[in-house]
Amino acid sequence: MSQTSIERLREYLAQLPPQSQALLMREFERALERGQDTAVATLVLEQLRKIVRKSESDEAPPPRTDDLSRLLFQALEPFLVEAGAPIRVGQIRRASLHPIWQWLGRDGAPDKVNEFEAALARMPAEAGGQVEALALKLQAVAADAIFELTGPGGGDKSRALARVGPPNVIEDLYSIGAVLQVREAIATLNEKLPRFLRAFGEPQIASVTAALNIPVLQTPQMLPFALSMVAQRMTAPWQIIRLAIKMAASDDEIRVAATPYGVAVTMALHDLSCVAAILRMDIKRGHFDNVADNLKALHDGVRGLRTELDLRNDSTWGKQLTSIRADISNALQSEIDSVPGRVRRILRQRPEKDIPPGARIDSTEVEETAALIDFVATCRNYASELAINEVTLRTYSDLQQYVERSTEQLVQSLRAADHKVRTYRQQQVQAAIRFCQVLFGDDYASLMSRAAENAATGERKSSRAS
Repeated sequence: MSQTSIERLREYLAQLPPQSQALLMREFERALERGQDTAVATLVLEQLRKIVRKSESDEAPPPRTDDLSRLLFQALEPFLVEAGAPIRVGQIRRASLHPIWQWLGRDGAPDKVNEFEAALARMPAEAGGQVEALALKLQAVAADAIFELTGPGGGDKSRALARVGPPNVIEDLYSIGAVLQVREAIATLNEKLPRFLRAFGEPQIASVTAALNIPVLQTPQMLPFALSMVAQRMTAPWQIIRLAIKMAASDDEIRVAATPYGVAVTMALHDLSCVAAILRMDIKRGHFDNVADNLKALHDGVRGLRTELDLRNDSTWGKQLTSIRADISNALQSEIDSVPGRVRRILRQRPEKDIPPGARIDSTEVEETAALIDFVATCRNYASELAINEVTLRTYSDLQQYVERSTEQLVQSLRAADHKVRTYRQQQVQAAIRFCQVLFGDDYASLMSRAAENAATGERKSSRAS
């Protein structure tokens, strides 16, 4: 980036309110931790830090509490799930962090929190190493406070636990303490793992297995978190089951489930179920931008579990996979069945006497219907594995025949259309050509577009001649 561009960026960032600058810094720091947009994030962070340091030199503000909480919880970032999403082992609700931070400052370790806040306020802006050391100490204190509350001991702790927050926060409390306790091992694993796992064959399995060979991460509590870090690096996260198959030296589900790594199959099934829920919601809302990607993820995941694991139909895992397939099939079939009716409502060639003056076709409805036709076409690629083969092939074939026939009839109707309904007929033709583009491609759509122009032009010439 040129010097002029950097100066413009710095001027823009300097105009932002301090809260917005702090928010941007946190988000770009998280992007760097995830390995996303590193070049952009590094550049923007550099300029933001210069601005913040300059403002601090002019007037040192009091330390912000959210700075300290961010330092405390940064080790949890790979495992956080946003509000509303169902969680599995190896995940923590982001919404649980704030009440737990408040509890630490109020009951858990108030003296230590105040001490760390004062220490953070005294540190110069460039003291990165000191801040890291402070974060490690704070995380150790938080882990000790959590285990003192959740661990075995005399007395009734239910009242003290209730002061932390609602049941879902208490459910996350022990996991947060466990992760903070082994934060250095997690950091080590993060460094050892490949940044991306586009393939997960034998060489990658061996590499990941070696990276996971950290004793404190092999416990039943921590192994799901370690496996979650691996799955996040995968292009196809369902392939995490290959670690379990490797450890069991068998694809038999009983032998796989008997190993600690059997939890990987439970995680893969949960994640597929979440993708299926997202797909259902997108379809319900008429959002088809990510449908193809989600369909591919579900197709590959379902096929992978069915072919790489010897699952029994009456087992827990077998029933879960069957339920996922059934949910996907029902959601897709219901939407696929609705498409021909929507197409017919738009293209139906009503008698001219039944078309009211000023009738129009909603262009938004046309585009929504075109997206649904494309959705049916996309489903064809994954129909067999998702148990929608028959309905998809039948519907797609019916759509092709109906749209082709209707387009030709509508084009012909332009030749003799009364001027009162001409606009409506032309809009029908344009809708039909749009559907042809999805079903048959650009070449056929262009051909029908020229035919429509010729039909309209020919009719006007004949009217003038008479």
